[in-house]
Amino acid sequence: MKRETHQLSRLSVAGLLISLGIIYGDIGTSPLYVFKAIVGDKVISDDLVLGSLSCIFWTLTLQTTVKYVLVTLSADNKGEGGVFSLYSLIRRKAKWLVIPAMIGGATLLADGIITPPISVSSAIEGLLILNPDMPTVPIVILIITVLFFFQQFGTNLVGRAFGPLMIIWFSMLAIMGTGQLVTNFAVLKAINPYYAVKVLAGNPEALAILGAIFLCTTGAEALYSDMGHCGRKNIRVSWIFVKTCLLLNYFGQGAWLLDHSGGILPGNPFYKIMPEWFLIYGIGIATIATVIASQAMITGAFTLISEAVRLNLWPKVKINYPSDEKGQLYVPSTNWILYVGCVLVVLIFQKSSNMEHAYGLTIIMSMLITTMLMTVYLRSIKYPLYLVIPFCLVYLSIELLFFSANILKFVDGGWFTVVAGSILFSVMWCWYKARKIRNRYVRYTEIENYYQILAELSEDTSVSKYASNLVFLTSANFPSEIENKIIYSIIHKQPKRADIYWLVHVDVLDVPYSREYKVQTFIPNHLIRIDFRLGFREEQRVNLLFRKVVEEMVKNNEVNIVSRYESLRKHKVTGDFRFVILEKTFSSIWTLPLFERLVLYYFLLLKKLSLSEERGFGLDASFVDVEKVPLIIPTTEEIDLVRVE
Repeated sequence: MKRETHQLSRLSVAGLLISLGIIYGDIGTSPLYVFKAIVGDKVISDDLVLGSLSCIFWTLTLQTTVKYVLVTLSADNKGEGGVFSLYSLIRRKAKWLVIPAMIGGATLLADGIITPPISVSSAIEGLLILNPDMPTVPIVILIITVLFFFQQFGTNLVGRAFGPLMIIWFSMLAIMGTGQLVTNFAVLKAINPYYAVKVLAGNPEALAILGAIFLCTTGAEALYSDMGHCGRKNIRVSWIFVKTCLLLNYFGQGAWLLDHSGGILPGNPFYKIMPEWFLIYGIGIATIATVIASQAMITGAFTLISEAVRLNLWPKVKINYPSDEKGQLYVPSTNWILYVGCVLVVLIFQKSSNMEHAYGLTIIMSMLITTMLMTVYLRSIKYPLYLVIPFCLVYLSIELLFFSANILKFVDGGWFTVVAGSILFSVMWCWYKARKIRNRYVRYTEIENYYQILAELSEDTSVSKYASNLVFLTSANFPSEIENKIIYSIIHKQPKRADIYWLVHVDVLDVPYSREYKVQTFIPNHLIRIDFRLGFREEQRVNLLFRKVVEEMVKNNEVNIVSRYESLRKHKVTGDFRFVILEKTFSSIWTLPLFERLVLYYFLLLKKLSLSEERGFGLDASFVDVEKVPLIIPTTEEIDLVRVE
C-alpha cells in the first residue's frame, strides 16, 4: 500500500511555518558567531570585512542555495531526503556506496552533538554584556535538558510552536541588519567575488578565515535531511525569506565593522548592532532561536537512525511515533545519546569560542559524501556528463578547500566530533559487516524437497502438536528456498507438528513508504509463504501485518485456520499461532579469522544493548519462542579417531 503524500509535503502556510520551526534553526542562528569567529583578535580592516562578507555571500549562494536547495532537494525519495534516502536511490548501482553512506550518516549525527551547545552558549553569553560574572554553563545545560526532554512529544508539536518564534527571529535579523546597513552602503561591494579572492589569495591566515566562514552554512545538510518533515516546496519557498534575512544581518554587521576599521573587535558584532535599549530583548529572542537551532539536527538524527535500522545499518532500537503525521518520530536512545554528548561538550569546552574549534569538521565530511552520492545519482537518472562532471568538480573543490580549513581545528577541538563520528561509524560498519559474516554461513535448501515430510509431520498424531499455526521468519530471498536452520528446528532439534507452517519474509525496498505483500501456497492448508515488501521508513510491525493478511486469506477462502482439535473445531474456534525466532549463533567462532572474531564480539555487545528480534519485528513476546541454532556445525568427517581394543 502506497502511503499518500502528506498535506505538509505540498506548499502550504502550515508547511512553511513548520519548515521555519524545524529546518532553519542551525543555519538561521549562524550570524550569532560567524563574524566573531572570523575577526577574533585580528585588527579589523576593510579587506578582511569585505572579503569575509563576500565569502559568506557566495558560500550561502553556491553551497546552500544552488547545491542543496536547488539540486540536492531534487533527489527526493518519494518525498524523503537525507543521506540514507539518497543511498537507497542508488545502492543497487554499487555495493561500495554503503561505506560513504555510513560515513555521511555518522558525521551528521556527530555534528548534532555540537550544534545545541554552540548555539545556546552563543546566545546565553550575551548576558555577560549585562553581567560579566554570570555563570553561563549551568544555564546552557538547563536549556539543553529541557529541549531534549520535550522531543518525546513529537517534532510536529515542536515545529508548530517554534515556527512563529522563528519568524520573529528572522524579522529581527533583517531589521537590525538593515538599520546598520543604511549607514554605510559601501559594504554592498562585497557581492563582487573579487573581494573574496583578494582576502584569501596570499593570506597566511586564509584557511583559518575559511574555517570560520564555513560556520555560516553548517545547517545546509539539515535542509535535505529534514525534507520529509516539511516537503521540498515549503523549504524552497521559505529559504527565500530566510536567506534574505541572513544576508541583511551579515551586511549590517559588515557595515558596523567597516566603521570600526583599524581597531580590535570590542565585542560580538551581532549584539553591537543592536540599540542598547533593545539588548535585553535581543538576547532573549536569540536564546529562544538558539534552542530552536538544535531542533534541525535532532529531528535529522531521529530520521537518520530510523532509516539506518530499516536498512540494517544500525542495531534495532525503539522508535516511537508521537503523532500520525508523516515523518514525525522519536527515538529515545538517540535522543539521550545526543543529550549526554551535548552536556559533555558544554563541560569540556565551556565557552562558545572554544566550541567553534570543534564545529564544522564532521559536517564538511558529510557534505563531501553528499556530493559523491549526488554525482552517482545524477548519472543514474541519465543527466548528461557535461553537467554532472562540472557539478562534481566544483563542489568537491569547494568542500575540499573547506575541509582543509576545518582540519586545522582538529587539535583545538575538532578531535571531539571526529572521535564521536568514528564511534558512530564503527557501530554502523560493525552491524553491517557482522551480518555479512553471519549470512555467509547460512545454508539454504530447496523447499520442494521437504513437501512430503512436512505434510506427513502435520498429520502425524504420534507427535505432540507444537502449535496449530507455526510461523517462521525467513531470510531466504527466493521462495523456492528455505534455510537449513528452519528445517533443523522443525524436524531435527525438536519435531514440531503444526496444522499449518507459515514462512514470513520481509523485504526492505528503496522507497520510504510502501506496504505490499505476496502469498504463495506450497501445500494447501499446510505450507504457506508471505512476502512483505515494506519501505525503509515503514515500521516493521510483522505481528499486525501478518494478522491482516491471514484475515484477508480467510475471507477469500484461501486458508482454513479453524482449530483441528475435535472439541474446538465444532465450535469453529480459531487455532492458536506461534512465532519462532531462530537466533543464529556460531558453534565454533574460534575457527574464524581474528579480524572477523573481533567484529562478531563487537556485534554481540551491540546486540545485547539493542532490541530483541521479537520486539524489533513488533511481535507479542507471549506468542514467540526464541531458539538458538548453530551456523557452523562440524561434520564427523572432519574428525580423525583411532579405535583400539
